[in-house]
Amino acid sequence: MSRVGEKPIFVPEGIEVEINKNKIKIKGSQGELEREIPSVLKVVFEEKQILVKRLKEDKQTRSLHGTLRSLIFNMVKGVSEGFEKTLEIVGRGYKASLEDKTLSLSLGYSHLVKYSSPEDVEIKVTNPTTIRVFGPDKQKVGEVAAEIRAFKKPEPYKGKGIRYKGEVVRRKVGKAALTTKG
Repeated sequence: MSRVGEKPIFVPEGIEVEINKNKIKIKGSQGELEREIPSVLKVVFEEKQILVKRLKEDKQTRSLHGTLRSLIFNMVKGVSEGFEKTLEIVGRGYKASLEDKTLSLSLGYSHLVKYSSPEDVEIKVTNPTTIRVFGPDKQKVGEVAAEIRAFKKPEPYKGKGIRYKGEVVRRKVGKAALTTKG
């Protein structure tokens, strides 16, 4: 029995939930999200609660039960509060700037790295070394943050690169100079 799947999802005020045969659509102040419902599960909206129920008891259905409940919970949280990832840029001369919806990154390469964000994800540069990625869809926010981080991952010798806020980069000791005896 799925302990996660059995929990009801409480829907806050101002959130609209629409359930068709195989789709759930949730609207809120931060945007609108939609997801397919597998045919082996049933989603019910009653008394400001969303319940996910199983129609079969096989292993595949049990595994989908908790997953779908978590995805719907993240949809409700996303359209009401939103999700945010913060990236820090570490390195001398490394910086970011935002022009229109295009992020320009100076990362020690011979050229600027440009990144255009998807429409439903908002990117803000709070200071030249901090990037804030915000949006209603948890997966897209994480994906955009990972794409930006991939331009220059933190390296272990000097720690330079783009990292998540609070990420600890394990540092390595550099090459030791050989001393000759003689």
